Amino acid sequence: MLTKAEKTKQFILETAVPLYNKKGISGVNIDDVLEETKLTKGCLYGHFENKDDLTAQVVELMLKKVSDKIHLAVSNAKTAKAKISAFLDFYKDPINTYISGGCPIFNTAVEADDNFPAIKQKIATLIRLGQEELSSILREGIDNGEYSSRLDPVVFAFKLVASVEGGIVMCRTMDTMKPMQSLIKNLKAELEQYAL
Repeated sequence: MLTKAEKTKQFILETAVPLYNKKGISGVNIDDVLEETKLTKGCLYGHFENKDDLTAQVVELMLKKVSDKIHLAVSNAKTAKAKISAFLDFYKDPINTYISGGCPIFNTAVEADDNFPAIKQKIATLIRLGQEELSSILREGIDNGEYSSRLDPVVFAFKLVASVEGGIVMCRTMDTMKPMQSLIKNLKAELEQYAL
């Protein structure tokens, strides 16, 4: 059971996640967090050393939340084909994303690229692990006879992630989910060409 202090800290982090995802690391200031949480500066700084500490912990939570949600969606599927389908379906609505504001992995990656090297490394690790997991699922599909050995799991895993992340940004910019649904359908059809 969490202590009152731990509950307050968790509340601050949970409340700050959508702020950071929508406004970005540089776009969020302490006053935004205080306004959303209705807490005092003293309370906030009782839990975090400074904005950098708050940011690091918010980003950590944000990435964990989205990763856990994707893992849950994929782990419920039984076959490699169903797991890849579940991964793609997770992204089918780029307008109303799991964490409001788009994909936190991509959103944070773009900003962290030139400005926040430690956060960039966290995201790079997360992206690599995600691609390795997708590649492993595809390899499992080859090994259990779902897919032909002509399928290159590493290349196709990269294609899945790059396509989906790019699709989210484009659909959010154009304020339409329709192209994403076509993209997902197309990626599933392309993968189906390797089905046995």
